[in-house]
Amino acid sequence: MKTYVIVRLQVDGIHNFPAAPDLFPEVGFLSHPHRHMFHFEASCKVTHTERDKEFIMLKRDILNYLNEHYYNEVTRTHEFGSRSCEALATELLQQFDCEYVEVWEDLENCGRVEA
Repeated sequence: MKTYVIVRLQVDGIHNFPAAPDLFPEVGFLSHPHRHMFHFEASCKVTHTERDKEFIMLKRDILNYLNEHYYNEVTRTHEFGSRSCEALATELLQQFDCEYVEVWEDLENCGRVEA
């Protein structure tokens, strides 16, 4: 049997895709900084049913990490630069030893990375 805890959280943020005009001219506008509500889902394996990883604390830890690394006090948003959803998912997967991480833009499009 495999057991996991799963957390979800969201932050507003800005990112861009600088290579968009060259790679995908149809969506070249993505090269400009644009805002999304970024929704995160992270799953971590646990070894028993008494929650050796508390999901409330995991969610807080992920939010603290995002705030420490990306939140800008002046713009009052998370500035992810040219990081894609997949890049953010990879970063969190490695940082928090997750089984998978999904990063959604506006609950419409998603990048998922698995261990």
